[in-house]
Amino acid sequence: MFNIGAGEFIVLGILALLILGPDQLPKAASQAGRALRQLRKFADSAKNDLREGLGPEFKDFDVEDLNPRRFVQKHFWDDQEDSEPGPRRPAAKLNGRRPPYDREAT
Repeated sequence: MFNIGAGEFIVLGILALLILGPDQLPKAASQAGRALRQLRKFADSAKNDLREGLGPEFKDFDVEDLNPRRFVQKHFWDDQEDSEPGPRRPAAKLNGRRPPYDREAT
């Protein structure tokens, strides 16, 4: 999700230890954990409220579909992947020749 590697995580831990100290670090970690749990619970509640509000017509609705990247992948790229298995092929040749190339059009 945040794309944090092991080295970066260790550096963040050392910084937290230096800034908060060994006495305050466990308290801060437990508060951060509680905050994340509450945030996750709030997000799940909002998703459930949205699904209930939309009604039975939208029972297959996925909140992730509102993400523009996911929308484009689902509606434009999934169909091509199903119909064209394997790597993409180069442009077809016409009667043994390549189609004309127009530099002004590209």
